[in-house]
Amino acid sequence: MLSHAQAHRERRDIVTGEVMDEARLVRFVAGPDGVVTPDLARKLPGRGLWVAATREAVTTAARKNLFSRAAKTKLTASADLADEVERLMRGRLLASLGMARKAGELVLGFEKALAAVRAGRAAWVVEASDGAEDGRRKLAQAAHGAASPPRTLILFTSEELSLALGAPNVIHTAFLAGRGAERWTLDVERLAGFRPLFP
Repeated sequence: MLSHAQAHRERRDIVTGEVMDEARLVRFVAGPDGVVTPDLARKLPGRGLWVAATREAVTTAARKNLFSRAAKTKLTASADLADEVERLMRGRLLASLGMARKAGELVLGFEKALAAVRAGRAAWVVEASDGAEDGRRKLAQAAHGAASPPRTLILFTSEELSLALGAPNVIHTAFLAGRGAERWTLDVERLAGFRPLFP
C-alpha cells in the first residue's frame, strides 16, 4: 500500500517527459536479466523507470524501446507488458480487498452494503460482474440519493471476490470511507487507464 506521502511525490514519465504525481504513474525496474519488470508496490531495488498509468503509454514505452533509452542500457520489454501490468493491478486490488475485510473496512452482503451507502459511510460499492441486475440497480439508486455517493467498481466475478475475501457467494460489498479506501482508490484509478471499471 502507498502512504499519503508516497502518493504525492512527482516523477517524470519516460514516454512524454511530463512530470506528474506518482499516483498517476507505474514504476518499472530492470530485473537482473535485463527484463523490464513492473513494480506496483514501488519497493523493488534499482532505478525506477516511470510511465503514465495507461495502456497506451506502457505499450508505447515497450514498442519504442524507451525503457532502454531512459536507463541508458539495453533492456527487454515484452510486447504484452501492458497486459501484465493490468493482471498485476487486478491481483493487487483483490488482495487489498482481503486486507480491508480483515481490518473491518469492508462490509459484505446486500443489506450491509445498502445500509453503509444510505448512511454515507461507503467510499466504494464493489459488485460482482456476474451478479443480478436487480440488486445492482437498488444499490445504484441508494448511492444516487446519498449525501456522499460512493463510486462503483464492477470488475471481478463472484468467484474472484469470494476467493479474495474468504467468504462464499460474494456479490455486493462496500468499502467504507477512510485511509484504506483512499489508498485503494489510487490503485483503482491507475487500473482505469488499462480497462473499464465496469461493463
